[in-house]
Amino acid sequence: MSPISSPDGSSSPVRPANSPAIEPATGPGSAAPRPRPSAEPTEPAETPATGDDPSRHDASRHDPNRRDPSKDDPTGYDDGDSVAERATRDLAAQFEDEKPGRVLSGPAGLLLTAAALAVGALSLWQVFRPLSQGSKYYLIIFLAGVLPLVFLAYPADLRLRARLAARRRWRSTKGNGNHDTDAPVLTRLTSTTPTAADWVLVVLAVAACLYPVLPVPLGSGGGGYNAFLDRQGLLVPADLAMGTVLLLLLLEACRRTTGWILPAVCLLFLGYGYYGGLLPQSWPVAHAGLDFSQLVDAFYNSDSGFYGTPLDVAASYIVLFTIYGAVLELSGAGRFFVELSAAAFRRSRTAAGRTAVASGFLLGTVSGSGAATTVSIGAVTWPLLRRAGYPPERAGGMLAAAGVGAILSPPTLGAAAFIIAEYLGVSYLQVLGWATVPTVLYYLGILLSVEIDARRSGVRPVVIDVGSPWRLLARFGYHFASLIAIIVFLAVGMSATRAVVFATLLAVALSFLDRTKDRAYRLTPARLVTALVTGVRGVLAVSAVCAAAGIITATTTKTGLGPQAAALLIGGAKAATSDPTLVLVLTALLAAVALSLLGLAVPVTASFVIGWVIVGPALLDLGVSAPAAAMFVFYFAVLSEVSPPTALAAVAAAAVTGGRLVPTMWQTLRYALPAYLTPVAFVITPAGLGLLGIGGVQRIAFAAVVTALSVAVLAVAAGGWLPGVGPAGAPERVLGALAGVTLLWLEPVPVMVGAALAAVAAAGVFVRRGSAGRPSSGSPVNPVEEQL
Repeated sequence: MSPISSPDGSSSPVRPANSPAIEPATGPGSAAPRPRPSAEPTEPAETPATGDDPSRHDASRHDPNRRDPSKDDPTGYDDGDSVAERATRDLAAQFEDEKPGRVLSGPAGLLLTAAALAVGALSLWQVFRPLSQGSKYYLIIFLAGVLPLVFLAYPADLRLRARLAARRRWRSTKGNGNHDTDAPVLTRLTSTTPTAADWVLVVLAVAACLYPVLPVPLGSGGGGYNAFLDRQGLLVPADLAMGTVLLLLLLEACRRTTGWILPAVCLLFLGYGYYGGLLPQSWPVAHAGLDFSQLVDAFYNSDSGFYGTPLDVAASYIVLFTIYGAVLELSGAGRFFVELSAAAFRRSRTAAGRTAVASGFLLGTVSGSGAATTVSIGAVTWPLLRRAGYPPERAGGMLAAAGVGAILSPPTLGAAAFIIAEYLGVSYLQVLGWATVPTVLYYLGILLSVEIDARRSGVRPVVIDVGSPWRLLARFGYHFASLIAIIVFLAVGMSATRAVVFATLLAVALSFLDRTKDRAYRLTPARLVTALVTGVRGVLAVSAVCAAAGIITATTTKTGLGPQAAALLIGGAKAATSDPTLVLVLTALLAAVALSLLGLAVPVTASFVIGWVIVGPALLDLGVSAPAAAMFVFYFAVLSEVSPPTALAAVAAAAVTGGRLVPTMWQTLRYALPAYLTPVAFVITPAGLGLLGIGGVQRIAFAAVVTALSVAVLAVAAGGWLPGVGPAGAPERVLGALAGVTLLWLEPVPVMVGAALAAVAAAGVFVRRGSAGRPSSGSPVNPVEEQL
């Protein structure tokens, strides 16, 4: 989402009172955001606003086609997309799972817009009038619509010399302090026109994708959809040629959108399928071997390949939710959520930290993207955190942990959540129910860490001048209506696809309640087209990833790799112990390590797919229920966003705050610690299902309360401070860590032992305070006032 703009017309996302404006870092390896004298204009063409009302909710700046409201609206924002907005969006793209795309104009831009509109219209049509030929036919048409757009929207980026020259230009611009040219330089990095090679790939993509459905004979091949299906297992040379072309195009699309790692993983699975027959047959992972035609058939003409469940999820669910997110963004919901978070805590001691965490949660309900949410909330709240006295590394860790929670926050979880629903054959509402308690516990851990940091470090209270939260709710609370509507629609039995479409229509209708002077948030037909195109463009990268994931799933299915890998995992645990309970615990720990390492290399969606086909069978074989196993894999796939040494969310946060990278990663781990441990409770005891909302009220309450106590104790152990008492020494912290881990074993005896250890640790802190005297809070007498 776009950063929130200050009401004074400056391009800084937040303009603190009596402090220099701050610009977020705008590129890879950027240093800290540099202060700039507030008198220096950021965009010479802007006219400063007068008489601004800090509590006013106005996102008129987000409409690039609107007039400058500063000329007729005393509370207006600067016009169009400011330098800071473009810089923040570029920064978010640098650290997202997908790379920054092109800014297209002219014929290429018109073609992309027209094609995106057609794909969006087809996706909406499929919800109410499914194509009579079946879902696979729809997936073929959908992929034929989105894959060519990938080659238009994403550059090949193969010219190392050009990339290095662009990087040097960007750094020299920053070094000269010419902030006004930051965004244009970044735009030059991404505003390239498609090359002749790109157009060739577009044509090949259209041909390879539409080949199965075109009723045109090509020698012994072609002939239409039914003829293509009849040749399953007996592909002719034309089928093999087109399947090979599509395979190569998907690998290139993944490389353009996510980098080299995922294509390399796909090639590794492809090589295993082709050469696995040459392995010694005594090896557990050996198989009979597959020739190339069998592999292409599995990818191109089976239900587990390119047109398998992952692509079905992208074409049926994710595209609709990205359109919904774009509608909410253009209707001003993102800005409202951040302002509401600030207003709710505006006079608390930990206002800055609470605002960051609450903003991450609220934006996560519509974002579903970790690194992008991190950058968005960081652009707004980092100046508040800095003024409150947070070091850059600690603030960055808080922002990254809060941002990653976006992938865990209902009702728009990450793409992998939709795949869970499809794999397990359950409704999306059930998946939301499974995610609710863990998400609450996750943010509880972050909030407790924020409170502990405030008291341990003596951060300064910040009074945020944004007006009353009740006033904001009364004026803009309608933004919550569509989110609530999704849950209501799902609860009454409506499908997830219809629920999100009706919620989108509701958001469009409610946008006309916008009462700002220039009505910039109202979704007119032109802005609806923008939302539709933005939503479809947002699904391009994930569609390429999901289609390429078919290489992994089809290879695993054809070779039987899943059960073999599960046997290896369980065998490794049994080599250490023969106790069934300990075997389960060790298998879960080995699986957690494997998933964490896997997630360092590939996006969350691909990480879940690979983890489910490799790790999932091992947990299921040990008696773990399917929901617990799926959510276990999901959470560790998500946590790759905060796991060193990649930790995309932490890298993004460090770029915003200017903090040192490695300390920022460790701070992120400290804030996210409960998230690493809580999923283990899903699988090691039957009572852990209570955390997923499965079981009776007693089991759910028991699991939630005990795990909340575990999260609290772990937060105290990690932060070294017991709120209301004082600092915890090393012995108390060690006891607290042992207590927190023991409490996660949700059985009566371990819970009693863990509670006893926690009580001893708390008593130790009381004794330490009595011997040292009451600690000083370290807070200043006069709070710092901030203006949002």
